[in-house]
Amino acid sequence: MFLKQYYLACLSHASYLIADPRTKMAAVVDPQRDVEHYLQDLSEGGYTLKYVFLTHFHADFLAGHIELRNRAGARIVMGTRAEAEFDFAAAREGERFELGDVRIEIMETPGHTPEGISLLVFDQTQSDSVPHAVLTGDTLFIGDVGRPDLLASIGVTADELAEMLYQSLDRLRALPDSTLVYPAHGAGSMCGKSLSQETVSTIGEQKRFNYALQPMSLDEFKRLVTMDQPEAPDYFVYDAIKNRQERPGLDETLRQSLRPLGLDEVLKLRDQGAQLVDVRDAADFEGAYLSGSINVGLRGKYATWCGTILSHDQPIVVIAEAGSEEEATMRLGRIGFDNVAGYLRDGLQALETHPEHLRGIPRITAAALAEQLQAQDAPLVLDVRAEKERQGGFIAGSLNIPLSQLRERLTEVPHDRTVAVHCEGGYRSAIACSLLAQAGRDNLLDVVGGIKAWIASKLPTETAAPAVSA
Repeated sequence: MFLKQYYLACLSHASYLIADPRTKMAAVVDPQRDVEHYLQDLSEGGYTLKYVFLTHFHADFLAGHIELRNRAGARIVMGTRAEAEFDFAAAREGERFELGDVRIEIMETPGHTPEGISLLVFDQTQSDSVPHAVLTGDTLFIGDVGRPDLLASIGVTADELAEMLYQSLDRLRALPDSTLVYPAHGAGSMCGKSLSQETVSTIGEQKRFNYALQPMSLDEFKRLVTMDQPEAPDYFVYDAIKNRQERPGLDETLRQSLRPLGLDEVLKLRDQGAQLVDVRDAADFEGAYLSGSINVGLRGKYATWCGTILSHDQPIVVIAEAGSEEEATMRLGRIGFDNVAGYLRDGLQALETHPEHLRGIPRITAAALAEQLQAQDAPLVLDVRAEKERQGGFIAGSLNIPLSQLRERLTEVPHDRTVAVHCEGGYRSAIACSLLAQAGRDNLLDVVGGIKAWIASKLPTETAAPAVSA
């Protein structure tokens, strides 16, 4: 049996290609939207793609089932509780999909979503009764389980889903200890709260080490799996709905979106309400950027933060270094943001003769900030990390507004003081500074290296006092 995992770090997402080398029949599970690497591996192996399985309607990315159906003729397969606009095979509990010596068998495992399924994978040259692996989607992660409280689970309460999840995990726990566990997400995903950096495990290991697989009552389970969950971005509901819909393929939307735009056209679009996203690194952005731009660097959780900060129904203009425009646009397409109007031709070079449109944001080291905090007109420190991160240590007197809430809470940030913004390492603080600057603030400092640099400089932090209000 051929089984390959594809791990997309920026979305903490795992997808799979399963194939029978004898019959050359194959299936792909939970694909990302840009499907070239699956098609290349299928071609190189001489495989024919027969099925594309969705374990559930994903909320954190737009899946590539439509693309693989269109380009490879694959049959889309989902659970019986799935409701979608496109044609698909509704697979019931125990239904088998034969690829030859490889067999895929359906387990209905609702809980993260009502329609959730897991896939038992049998290599029948080894055993036709003991599964080689189980692909668990977002039901069971390594070290965690899928959260039952996402708003994407439309029409079913979190309490009902938690009970379904409890029962589904009982069934997964009963599989042989040797069964490999391949989930759809790893560390960094907001579909759970404590996912492991590991991307494969076994049922036996998870029974020993996964908190949610330990013996407990239903009430205790509900309490554990719903507490301390990360805040889900607004785009999750949008993507969960989009994954149910018939829609254009990514190649078609990229053809429409990858248009070079002159500076005058970009300025016109900006003034009409378009969103300008500058995808360069923070230091480059803050050195010089087009007025009104928001910085979300490509070298980070780009898609997740774009989905959090940007709107999916207002045009987007990409500002990038030459050659990065396609990647920036494609990664927006991965989360269903097909509303890219184009990119600024020649990037920031287009502004060489138009300095009146350039702005900058000063940067400050941790040591220099510590010095300024001793002055009478000390800056206010704005910590844009999540509340849970802040519990590990924060700068005395700092104001905490998580980045995901900053736009809605701008009035809490004083106008009459310099504001020094920090996060964990410097990625999110640049986004925050760009949002504040877009809102008209010009008394900003971005703390280079964030709280990590502050701690590395052996500067004091506090852990007990609550965050102050402005």
